[in-house]
Amino acid sequence: MAHVKAAGTSKNLKDSKPKMLGVKIYGNQFAKTGDIIIRQRGQKYRSGDNTQMGKDHTIFAMKPGKVNFQVRRVNKDGIRTATATFVSVT
Repeated sequence: MAHVKAAGTSKNLKDSKPKMLGVKIYGNQFAKTGDIIIRQRGQKYRSGDNTQMGKDHTIFAMKPGKVNFQVRRVNKDGIRTATATFVSVT
């Protein structure tokens, strides 16, 4: 017989690293060209003037200036409308 009792194994101790999502530069703050304004999953925020959206939905500045957030109404499917937050640099 073993002189030490066998310990059980645990299978749920792994964790993924954080993705650091969210707003990086807030409204009325200055952004340089190429600065990341928002990292997101999906299109929670949309790109406006002087901003572009990357393939992972990251919104970044195309020109230097102040960051602005605007809530506008958009057409969803031609019948319904919804509100969307647009990010622009002026």
